[in-house]
Amino acid sequence: MGRSMSEGLRDSVNEGICDLDTALSIHLSSNHYPPLPDCVLPLAKQAIQMANEGDWDGEVDLSEAGISWRGQSKAPVSACIEAWHLDCFLDEQE
Repeated sequence: MGRSMSEGLRDSVNEGICDLDTALSIHLSSNHYPPLPDCVLPLAKQAIQMANEGDWDGEVDLSEAGISWRGQSKAPVSACIEAWHLDCFLDEQE
């Protein structure tokens, strides 16, 4: 699985074969060990949206999912994108 699966999921979203929620759910559960819980899905979508808007220094509130980053209840967008391997789902930058 891994990178090629993530790219395939992104392509499926872009082609209208599936929606972003479905693609991210598959990605978060299949491309991570242990699988990330479903409660991470809205956080991943938020991180993607913030990154696409250029807000790489913004923070994602992890407390609703009951997880933490380095002991903190908030994590930088960049850390979420990296840790959850979300870069494939970002808008392409020229």
